[in-house]
Amino acid sequence: MVQEYQSPVRVYKHPFERIMAAYVRRFPKCPLIPVFVDSEVISESQSDDGSTVVTERRCTVDVEAPRLLKRIAGVDYLYFIQKNTLNRRERTLRIEVHNETFSSRVIVRELCNYTVHPENEEWTCFEQTASLDIKSFFGFESTAEKLAMKQYASSIKKGKEIIEYYLKELEEEGVPYIPRWTAALAPQTSTAKLRQHPLSTARAIPAPGSRETQSKKEPASPNELPTGSPDDKLDADYIRRYLGDLTPLQESCLIRLRQWLQETHKGKIPKDQHVLRFLRARDFNLDKAREILCQSLTWRKQHQVDFLLDSWERPKLLEDYCTGGWHHHDRDGRPLYILRLGQMDTKGLVRALGEEALLRQVLSINEEGLRRCEENTSMFGRPISCWTCLVDLEGLNMRHLWRPGVKALLRIIEVVEPNYPETLGRLLIVRAPRVFPVLWTLVSPFIDENTRKKFLIYAGNDYQGPGGLVDYIDREVIPDFLGGECMCEVPEGGMVPKSLYRTAEELECEENRLWADSIYKSASVFKGAPYELLIEIAEAASVITWDFDVCKGDVVFNIYHSKRAPQPLKKDSLGAHAITSPGAVNVQLIDRGWVLGQDYSWVETALTCKEGESVQGSHVTRWPGFYILQWRFHSLPACSASSLPRVDDVLASLQVSSHKCKVIYYTEVLGSQDFRGSMSSLESSHSGFSQLSAATTSSSQSQSSSTISR
Repeated sequence: MVQEYQSPVRVYKHPFERIMAAYVRRFPKCPLIPVFVDSEVISESQSDDGSTVVTERRCTVDVEAPRLLKRIAGVDYLYFIQKNTLNRRERTLRIEVHNETFSSRVIVRELCNYTVHPENEEWTCFEQTASLDIKSFFGFESTAEKLAMKQYASSIKKGKEIIEYYLKELEEEGVPYIPRWTAALAPQTSTAKLRQHPLSTARAIPAPGSRETQSKKEPASPNELPTGSPDDKLDADYIRRYLGDLTPLQESCLIRLRQWLQETHKGKIPKDQHVLRFLRARDFNLDKAREILCQSLTWRKQHQVDFLLDSWERPKLLEDYCTGGWHHHDRDGRPLYILRLGQMDTKGLVRALGEEALLRQVLSINEEGLRRCEENTSMFGRPISCWTCLVDLEGLNMRHLWRPGVKALLRIIEVVEPNYPETLGRLLIVRAPRVFPVLWTLVSPFIDENTRKKFLIYAGNDYQGPGGLVDYIDREVIPDFLGGECMCEVPEGGMVPKSLYRTAEELECEENRLWADSIYKSASVFKGAPYELLIEIAEAASVITWDFDVCKGDVVFNIYHSKRAPQPLKKDSLGAHAITSPGAVNVQLIDRGWVLGQDYSWVETALTCKEGESVQGSHVTRWPGFYILQWRFHSLPACSASSLPRVDDVLASLQVSSHKCKVIYYTEVLGSQDFRGSMSSLESSHSGFSQLSAATTSSSQSQSSSTISR
């Protein structure tokens, strides 16, 4: 298995030439890196004008490995080849590394880049990718991989310290400034002199050596890193300030997952804090985190959860009888939500409001919790990614175990668990009565194990003693109804009047209304039965817009035009811009007897969309008539009898669990007079993430954390 690593962007607040002067001091060997034994120059060349220098070195590394493993491998040292390309004119250094030892058994690739900060030319950026593929290693593949991961992670953390050490050394030697390279000075520069006096003309440093090249690297991207302003990377200082202390491998997972989202979700990327929660929920397993994150993003989009706080009007009945509210914060700075569950008439709320209204209430609490976490992060100057919930169970009795109420609770857990992972930091349950174990037995199997570990349960008055609430909440914040001195404005609740109860039919109608405003529709795409949507255009130059997510499987998206209707149109209030759907059963709008190019024609190039992708686009119509948007099942190309199938195709075919794909989509037709060539005309599609996808950093944050991305 190939292990990959992608570093965050490191920012040195020093000019490129000064960084190069510090960097070259690491060679031929560096006492700060004990495993880096020695290095020798194999070849060196430079361009005619002296602007580019290419240096190859052979580096000797003493890997920290068990002596038995070294004896079996028959080596004491590992050797790596480094190719370094310094472009003095462009002010870049590119470092390419591969292993020479065991190259038939282990493949190590590393790519590092030093570039000028895109927003401040007096700063220097460093980023790094690497990959490790152990094909065979004397039966110790797993051990060798773990050793490589451990050593590589430690070398990554050490890299910045080494540069800063030599920068300080330069300062102590009285070298405050190193001028930039210019073509006029090139003839006066010799690489031999530079090796002897690396500080005399730092702009002409021959850039030897590699970045953390030692042992087998753990991670990375085999592709070449883009230079310039890499908006798919994160700044290391930003990660530490706003996301917390992450290991190098955790940083890599976050960056790679965000990069994948940028490639597939077209600018609708959730905030890094949100992505990180899903990674933590799956122990930084990239594939598993990506799967649940994509499912959650689709759910948020389909139900417009990002607009919930601004669009949902909380019923007056909830304000009066829902016994919960926000109350200061805990000792860790986490927002504190208090719920007096024992005082809440859950049966009355379910009978009066319905299950979906309560679900929306819980979702709004979670959304508000995310917003408050961001505010507290700014307030306290440290990452706060989750909130604390204090649940008072005084008054809990058998009426709370009413079957429809428990059903509603399980429904809420079913929705919240996969969509808000690692959002709850701690759940404090106080004054748990004897009936509580019965309720816990019913609901605990539906709660994730990692979430259950965050539950602290106090029976009776145990919460008042040592190890009680004061360990987690400041004494002056403990609510008055729990013996504290702080007035709490959480409603006391009470019994919902039976006169407010609704019939089953009324509740069903209300629940349908709550979610009816979702502008996205679901569609199934079957093998041999595409999903097709018919749009009638009365006026040329109208604009058809679309926004869809591929929830399952791979599909091919096509747009066709026909002068005659494939089937009778259903006129509705849209008038000329009538949109009809073939319904649950996919109806073939394009007649099998039609000939492409005669009866109908392509108006857009076919687009293959992978599972998890989010696609937006528009088409300016050239003619009136009928347009068909088609989502077709994507099948792998058949292999000819004379050729063997590719391994990738075989593996992909094994992963296809059914002949069904699923998409959610939204389409809109804009009249020519409403479209001005700006995508701002598409704001009505609500395809952005207003709550989760704001810029990773604000302008003030970018100044303080030297963020490159965005």
